[in-house]
Amino acid sequence: VQLQASGGGLMQAGGSLRLSCKASGRTFRWHDMGWFRQVPGREREFVAGISRSGEVWYADSVKGRFTISRDYAMKTSYLQMNTLNSGDTALYYCAADRSGPYSSMQSYKAWGQGTLVTVSS
Repeated sequence: VQLQASGGGLMQAGGSLRLSCKASGRTFRWHDMGWFRQVPGREREFVAGISRSGEVWYADSVKGRFTISRDYAMKTSYLQMNTLNSGDTALYYCAADRSGPYSSMQSYKAWGQGTLVTVSS
């Protein structure tokens, strides 16, 4: 599976953005999907994940503000980000094809390119 992330941009604190991750290939519906983010000098961290059956997982830092979803017909995963703050500024990556803990980046075999989210305070 190949992934294409989009939707990043510049937003003021308190605002919202929606990221999209478009997958190619016929196996999308069989893959768990994940979103990670990374800032320079720090490790890539888990943000949210969704299983092929729709079970969702979130990092504590985004719980209640971010929502992950997926559209099987569109082969797309979405990350709705509300009440953004400066701590959400990062390069966001989508991932798929998980085998291992959902919050570990090593568990995912397929990665999209990053999409930059910048939140101004």
